[in-house]
Formats: sequence, C-alpha cells, structure tokens
Amino acid sequence: MKLKLYPDAHAALEGITFDGMTVMSGGFGLCGIPENLIVALRDSGAKDLTVIGNNVGCDEHGMWLVLANNQIKKVLASYVGENKILESRFMKSEIEIEFNPQGTLAERIRAGGAGIPAFYTRTGYGTKVAEGKETRQFNGDWYVMETGLVSDISLVKAWKADAEGNLVYRKTARNFNPMIATAGKITIAEVEEIVPVGSFDPDHIHTPGIFVQRLVVGKHYVKHIERLTTRPREKL
Repeated sequence: MKLKLYPDAHAALEGITFDGMTVMSGGFGLCGIPENLIVALRDSGAKDLTVIGNNVGCDEHGMWLVLANNQIKKVLASYVGENKILESRFMKSEIEIEFNPQGTLAERIRAGGAGIPAFYTRTGYGTKVAEGKETRQFNGDWYVMETGLVSDISLVKAWKADAEGNLVYRKTARNFNPMIATAGKITIAEVEEIVPVGSFDPDHIHTPGIFVQRLVVGKHYVKHIERLTTRPREKL
C-alpha cells in the first residue's frame, strides 16, 4: 500500500475501521500517544474492539475516550491504573483484560511485527500469567511460551516524518511506538511535523517508512500529567 498523506485524523481512519477489529496504540501513559487518532477512533463508532497497548489512558484522556464510549470489549495491557472506568467494568466482568508483564508485552508486539509467532520467556513462570500456557525447560530453567501480536490497525505518534513516512520519535515517546508501527496490517502515523525527504540522517530514523501506510499531522497537543506530584517550596 502506497503511503498517503491525509488532511486530518478522521480522514486517515475513514474506510478502515470496523466492528470487532484489533487496534494497537502507541505511547506510555499519556506520553507519545496518538491523541488525534484516538479521538477519530472514538468518533468512528467502531465497537467490540480489542485494544493492545501499555495502558488504556487515564480519566478523560487517551484511549479512555474510546473506553468511556463503550467501544472496547478486550484489553491487552501492562498497566491499568489511573482508570476508574476500566477498573469498574473489569470487576463487573463487562470487559476482558489480558494482563502482560511490560517487557513481555513489548516483546510480543515486536515478535508479531517481525513475523515470529511465539517465543519463550522466564518472566511470569509460576504465576497467574502462565496459567493455561505452554511451559518448557531450557538448561534447567522453566519458561513460558508467549505468542506474537499483530493488529488490524496500528496507531502511532511520532515527532517528525518525511514525505516517505520515515519516522523519528522524541525521547520517551519512543515507548511502544516503534514496535507497534511494525505490527499493524495498516499503520497510521500521527506526527507534529513533516519534513522534506533527505532531512533525516538515515542512522537517526527510528521507524522506516516501509511500515507506514497513512500519515497525518496532528493538532492541538497538550502535555497532560497523569498524576502531578510536587514537594513544598523551600523557604529562602
């Protein structure tokens, strides 16, 4: 699929969302999340979604918007705090959550993007994480088999892109975005700026454009803080 530039996030998702699809969304907490694409996903009305990502946003922000709109049936995540709706619905068995150790989730996504169907890890052996999964012993240690993950649509947020779809992320916004970009059947990148081809040093590109099918420049970014913690100002 040839890379296409879209005028806004809603146009970028037009014609590719459907009920029951699997969506990966990049970022960590509220850092590096595709804010505009998440709003467009909510507005698409697609329901019974399986959402894969480190977390499901927090109250009023991020993927929380899609959750609050009753569009998600299952979540594969590592951290589910800061989200009262998710907690309430999980306790009432209204939504399914597949908990993953953070490193395992990242590797499952990376494996899916690399065409690796499964791998073994020591993390989680002997815990609830391993229940119902194949285990195997290597060199005297026990391992749990985890499967790779892929998505119908991957939504990622990058700092800059060039016209070929090569992406550069900024600092901690690289969390989960690079591997999620590789694991989608269709990957849509939301960026802050598009620069001419040749602007990037090839060694500085984080996601090659071959993984990106759709591109949009986002708007109205706000740096929200999940939980503001401060200490009293020292008296001079």
